[in-house]
Amino acid sequence: MIRFENIEVTFGDFTAIPGLHLEVKPGEFFTLLGPSGCGKTTALRTLAGFIEPSAGDVYVDGKAVTMLPSDKRQVGMVFQNYALFPSMSVWENIAFGLRVRKEKPAESERLVRDIARRVDLSEDQLRKNVSELSGGQQQRVAVARALVLQPKILLLDEPLSNLDAKLRHQLRQQLKDLQSEFGITTVYVTHDQDEALAMSDRVAVFNKGVVEQVGTPQSIYDESATEFVCNFIGDSSRLTAELVAELNRRSGHTLNPAANSYLRVEKASLEPGGGTGQAVPVEGTVVSKTYHGLHSRYVLRCHGSDIRLLVKEDGGAHPGTGSQATVYVQPSHVLQYHPETGASLGSRLQEEARL
Repeated sequence: MIRFENIEVTFGDFTAIPGLHLEVKPGEFFTLLGPSGCGKTTALRTLAGFIEPSAGDVYVDGKAVTMLPSDKRQVGMVFQNYALFPSMSVWENIAFGLRVRKEKPAESERLVRDIARRVDLSEDQLRKNVSELSGGQQQRVAVARALVLQPKILLLDEPLSNLDAKLRHQLRQQLKDLQSEFGITTVYVTHDQDEALAMSDRVAVFNKGVVEQVGTPQSIYDESATEFVCNFIGDSSRLTAELVAELNRRSGHTLNPAANSYLRVEKASLEPGGGTGQAVPVEGTVVSKTYHGLHSRYVLRCHGSDIRLLVKEDGGAHPGTGSQATVYVQPSHVLQYHPETGASLGSRLQEEARL
């Protein structure tokens, strides 16, 4: 459906994207994820036609669109601040693109009413100014304005970043539901890893203009292809060579003590049956405990490593700060990376781990 082929984007002497190869499948909810300044928004705006690449081509449905103006690419875009017109009614905002396209009034009315119904905007809301709507309703207006033009592709540039955490969590599900209902190919940009994992069919993790890994949320998380991806996605504990050697000694595994080693917080447990397989008991000291309602967050110091883990608050007795405790670790859950290149040393990398 979408293909970036050797795309290079430069701004003066600065190369924002050195050579992007990426494919998005029809109907996918595909997320470009990474920290600020990593190139993800630049890639999205290149696809939209707002930025002209210095090299390479962008393809949609097998046809090069690199030189087409943005209004000829059949893409709809929802911006970070929604870019709605506050002096216009909801109806006028949704119909704006149709008016620019010189659509006949009767057809415009039919299209606006149809899209409003599908995104759950009422007749009463259509008559209001957008300034009278809640953040969630404004988001639906922005999506409706993009979809009313019946684009092949929907682009979303951090549309939830200006909202509070509770509303952001609620609206991301609404966005995903809308995308599923319309079945439209969607490219979503965010720096929020939780959003990316919860909403996406696949994710591309950007770092300094380079895609470090592409895959499903589960493969990105469980089988991070590089040390950068491992550290950017989720929460992990860095393991010392001493602890890795101890895990080998107790289990017969052959982890590399010289590698940079990590363990996801949910992979460690205070219970022997905290995971599947053969968990290795390692003794340590509780350094800290913080209460978070449904669970508490522990830090145990074991063989020079500070192992972070989550413990469900179920009314049971748990060790306090300063006490001795046993943490159970499965060596197969340890993620290891080359100390110089940052490449994974694991043997179970998914097929899409590297581009």
